[in-house]
Amino acid sequence: MNEVSLTNNMDFNSGTFPSSQTLVIDSEKTFGFKTNMNIFGFNEKTKFVPEIDESYLFDETTTKAILAGFCYNRRVMIQGYHGTGKSTHIEQVAARLNWPCVRVNLDSHISRLDLVGKDAIVLENGKQVTEFREGVLPWALQNPVAIVFDEYDAGRADVMFVIQRVLEVSGKLTLLDNNRVINPHKNFRLFATANTVGLGDTTGLYHGTQQINQGQMDRWSIVSTLNYLPDNAEEEIVLSKVPNFKSKDGKETIKSMVSIANLTRNGFMSGDLSTVMSPRTVITWAENTNIIEDIDLAFKLTFFNKCDEMERPILSEYYQRCFGRELIKVEKSIDA
Repeated sequence: MNEVSLTNNMDFNSGTFPSSQTLVIDSEKTFGFKTNMNIFGFNEKTKFVPEIDESYLFDETTTKAILAGFCYNRRVMIQGYHGTGKSTHIEQVAARLNWPCVRVNLDSHISRLDLVGKDAIVLENGKQVTEFREGVLPWALQNPVAIVFDEYDAGRADVMFVIQRVLEVSGKLTLLDNNRVINPHKNFRLFATANTVGLGDTTGLYHGTQQINQGQMDRWSIVSTLNYLPDNAEEEIVLSKVPNFKSKDGKETIKSMVSIANLTRNGFMSGDLSTVMSPRTVITWAENTNIIEDIDLAFKLTFFNKCDEMERPILSEYYQRCFGRELIKVEKSIDA
C-alpha cells in the first residue's frame, strides 16, 4: 500500500485520479463469496492504487465490511491482533476496485499540523514567502481516495479530534489556517485499523494504545474483527509464496511452521510471549530457509533473535513440539 510519511514533502498532485465508477465487480469471482451488495470500481488504475496480490485469501466477514465502506460510504474500523493483515485486507479490496488508497500510521510523532497542513517557507520570484501547505487529510478529502489510519488507538488527542470532524459522511473540514471549508469528494472513503476496540489496552499486550472518545467511536458505522487464518488457509498462502515446498515433505514442513506460529500466538494472547509470529513471518522464514538451506538457522535469524532472551526457552519448547528437536541445543551448535 502507499504508506505516507507526513514528515517529508508529499508529491500528492503528481498523480491523476479516476473519473467515474463504471467497473462492475462480480463478488464471487473476485472475492470468493456471493453478496447482494452492488460493487462498483474504477476502470482506470492510477498511481495511488495498490498492487494486486493474486494469492490473497479474503475473509468473508471482513471483506463485506470493507466493501460496505467503499460502495456505501460507511466509516469502517478493522480491529484485531497485529499480524492478522488488517491493513493488507483493505489494500487488496482497494486494489481490485482500482480505488486510490493511502495509509497513514498514527504514531505518537504525528501531530495535528502534520495531518491538516502547516505554513512553509517557499521561494516566489526569488523571494522567501510563507505559504500554507495542505496535509494528507485535506488532500484525500478532496479526491476519490480511501485513507487508512493505521494504529488508530495510538493517535494523539489533537489528531483524533481533527479526524472526528470528518467521520460524519457529510463531514466538512474547516481549515482555520487559510479560512476555507472543504467539502468531501463523493468518493472519499475513511478506514482505520486498531489493535484494541477503543477501550484501551486491558491485556498489557499493546503499550501506547489508549481509550478512544466514545462520541468518536460512535461515528464509526462499522467495526469488524479480523482474527488469524485457519491453519489450512495459512498453509495454502505460504505455499503460494514458496512453491518449492509443494512436495509431500515440503507441505509437512509448512504445516509444522504454521503450527509453531499458532503456538506463539496463543502464548502471546496468554501473556507468555511479547512477540508473535504473523503469517508474514512464516513466509519470510520459508523464504530464508530457501536461501540458507537450514530451517533451524533460518528460524533463529527470522524470529528467534527478535525475542526476549527470557522467553527463548518457551520458543525452544514450541520448536521441539513441532519439529522434534530443541532449538536452544541447535543454537549452541550453530554458535560453536
